[in-house]
Amino acid sequence: MRTIGMIGGMSWESSAQYYALINRAVRDRLGSPHSARIVMESMDFGEVEPLQRAGDWDALGEMLAASARRLEAAGADFLILATNTMHKLADRIEAATRLDLLHICDPTAEAIRAAGCDRIALIGTAFTMEQAFYRERLEAAGLTVIVPEAEDRAEIHRVIYEELVAGLFLESSRAAYRAAIERLASRGVEGVVLGCTEIALLIGPADSALPLFETTALHAEAAARRALG
Repeated sequence: MRTIGMIGGMSWESSAQYYALINRAVRDRLGSPHSARIVMESMDFGEVEPLQRAGDWDALGEMLAASARRLEAAGADFLILATNTMHKLADRIEAATRLDLLHICDPTAEAIRAAGCDRIALIGTAFTMEQAFYRERLEAAGLTVIVPEAEDRAEIHRVIYEELVAGLFLESSRAAYRAAIERLASRGVEGVVLGCTEIALLIGPADSALPLFETTALHAEAAARRALG
């Protein structure tokens, strides 16, 4: 079994899901009491978030590169970054070590194509929805990517940073996400990418008439498959 190097803590709420999902996937394949070999560096999101807000991506890139190097030194065989937004800096991680980075968009795009979808909606942080790094990776896989209108983008982002990363899951926010998805459905999308690793903690299939592509689960499953070869 290969050792997974996981850069987490952004937020720890979703990193805990990654840890559980990867270990369950390994157990399901190998049987109990097997579990995954994981080395993890959990970053302090209280240091990350102000730099995101300030747009200091260079400093964040240095933080992620240093984390990747420490995981390589700890014996990781490949890397995963347990967050969607920070994949903006995937190239900095890839340049920092000799290890492969399993990019979160790749298993997500595979699942979307396998479901027969071409036109999909993307919800996540404002960085993920409004900047090109994530959308272009999905578009390179042949997908058409639609994002919510500005008002919905602002509310989706607010809920992530003010509630979900703090472990708050409010019915009012669930209703707001449902309404945003309904408006996206009216624009002809065939599915919705939950492009923030915390969103699946708030909404699930019962909240959407459209198929949901949960990036956390898809990424964790792909990491387990790679670890097991």
